[in-house]
Amino acid sequence: MHYIHELKEGLAIAYKAVMANKMRSALTTLGIVIGIVSVTLMGTAIEGLDRAFNTSISKIGADVLYIQKWPWFAGDDWWKYRNRKDIYYQDAIEFQRQMKGVEAVSYGAGMGSGKGIKYKDNIMTNIIIIGSDENYVKTLGAYPEIGRFFNTFESDGGRPVCVLGKDVADGLFPKEDPIGKYVKANGYNFKVVGVLEKQGSMLGLFSLDSRIIIPMKQFVKIFGNRRSVQIIVKVGDKNKIDEAKEEVRGLMRKIRRLPPGKEDDFAINQQEAFTKTFETINMVISIVGLFITGLSLFVGSIGIMNVMFVSVTERTKEIGIRKALGARRRTILLQFLIESAAISLLGGLIGLLIAFPISLIVDQILPTAMPLSIILIAIFTSLLIGVLSGILPAMRASKLDPVEALRYE
Repeated sequence: MHYIHELKEGLAIAYKAVMANKMRSALTTLGIVIGIVSVTLMGTAIEGLDRAFNTSISKIGADVLYIQKWPWFAGDDWWKYRNRKDIYYQDAIEFQRQMKGVEAVSYGAGMGSGKGIKYKDNIMTNIIIIGSDENYVKTLGAYPEIGRFFNTFESDGGRPVCVLGKDVADGLFPKEDPIGKYVKANGYNFKVVGVLEKQGSMLGLFSLDSRIIIPMKQFVKIFGNRRSVQIIVKVGDKNKIDEAKEEVRGLMRKIRRLPPGKEDDFAINQQEAFTKTFETINMVISIVGLFITGLSLFVGSIGIMNVMFVSVTERTKEIGIRKALGARRRTILLQFLIESAAISLLGGLIGLLIAFPISLIVDQILPTAMPLSIILIAIFTSLLIGVLSGILPAMRASKLDPVEALRYE
């Protein structure tokens, strides 16, 4: 009970001290406010980016291999990859015929839609037309929201059918059911048989929302068969991805007729490449953010410490009177620690109040998330800084000699 009484008394005295110097207390909290705003916004941004990246990267698939002319991150060697021979439709067909022991194999080639995709008076521009086969959605894990994907008969026969990405369907058919309707692309009519689920796009990763998918034979009819294609292999078990990668590499070298010792003239891309790159970027952002946050909080803590030293000096006589009346060193120590922590906590709460609406504004541009853990960390950090900043001034106050303190003018 004695400790509780001391705590209540310390809180009451701290409140009076803060209210007696409102302007000074407000200015003292400024560094803490900036620091807490920084740490909160940094935390919410990193959390939001992590969630968005994980959502985006899941579309690539942890068990999917992409065989392409270019590696996803070419770096300074782009000139070397530019001179590689393209992977053609015939290569993809041969690979699909020979590749065994995996869940699905597909391929795809893309071209711009020229004048756009039309339905009546509605036109969608900047749309990519993809040529593929019936296994395309199996390898990418994208499935129709309405309708269906084209089947083996339609794929092998090169039927004039298509599946629309969600954004394309919404743009061409804002108030109509697109299934069974005909759209025009590059002068050809295609019957809509399905609309894919909304994928969304983040961090520039691949999305089918602005695509129209047609059978490969129709694609070849429109654009010719000398377009570079990518081959997509869904392994089915991410634990076997390395084993499958070696099989894929051996088969591609055989199809491309590469002699032993010659470097691969193709790239086998996978999710891991994006993950490693993102982790590096995330680490750099975190280090820079922590430096800025740490600097702000350090300045804030120095400000609190200076103010508390001034407060101890100003209240020397008060401390002497309290000691003369029987106050213990512990009581004086606790009083100034509570006051320091209260000033810092006030700055932390103000910082949270400022950071929350800012995060809502930023969320309109980049995805952010302010979980409870970030709020608790911000509150704990402000309290910790308050206590640490107040230790030296509080110890100085508790060690004052009551006789000398009463003589202080």
